[in-house]
Amino acid sequence: MSDNGEQNYNAKKYRTPDGVPADIVMFTLTKRERKTVTKTLPLRELKVMLIRRKKWPCAGMWALPGGFCQEDESIYDAATRELKEETGVDGGHLEYLGVYSTPGRDPRGWIISHAFFALVEEWMLEERQASDDAGEVGLFSLQEALEELELAFDHRKIITDAYLRIQQQMLQTTIARQFLPRHFTLSELYQVIQTVVPEFKEPNFIRKITSTRSRQGILQEVRDESGNTLSSNQYSQRPAQLYMFTDHEPLLSIYT
Repeated sequence: MSDNGEQNYNAKKYRTPDGVPADIVMFTLTKRERKTVTKTLPLRELKVMLIRRKKWPCAGMWALPGGFCQEDESIYDAATRELKEETGVDGGHLEYLGVYSTPGRDPRGWIISHAFFALVEEWMLEERQASDDAGEVGLFSLQEALEELELAFDHRKIITDAYLRIQQQMLQTTIARQFLPRHFTLSELYQVIQTVVPEFKEPNFIRKITSTRSRQGILQEVRDESGNTLSSNQYSQRPAQLYMFTDHEPLLSIYT
């Protein structure tokens, strides 16, 4: 007896979404040198990229870059494509955030959005440009984006969720590497973490990051061809040891 399930199946019996877009929350850390006599770390600020919409719906409002997924691509491929098309940015750290499907979230109909977040270095955004669907492309602080701008759709919720996610990952993974040069000092690493997570305070950071057993293997000292350690005094009066991330991702527990 044959199974006629395939022959009897009719997709038209079921209501399908009117569109499935990929929206991307793109974060970067801007860097601004301080005007001081002594050497010191530059000022860093976490910012998010937004585009100003030119067309209905939400014309004139700021929104996340993104667009509808096509039948011949995955939702991840759609996010990568839209990121390049709308901002001119190609590459960087792109990661899935979640699905947003609250009824009525989009006046165009039943639109289910898949959100991603991206972490890119500031230099990648220097040549950013708007596509035909966007009027402007801009970088905004989290306070500006969440408290001062009129955002389209439910993008305030998506940005808030993405910010909480990268704060969590900043404390539990080596995602800080996305905002640092290949070789860096521990003071630079500490500053990046604090910029993303202002509440983070660890007076014994250098000792703990280099000696705690559960964190061993995350970093390694930078050495020259002869095996001598390398240091930098770019942001300090005395040379500071340079480090680099390894490929090791430790399994950390909240109970240890």
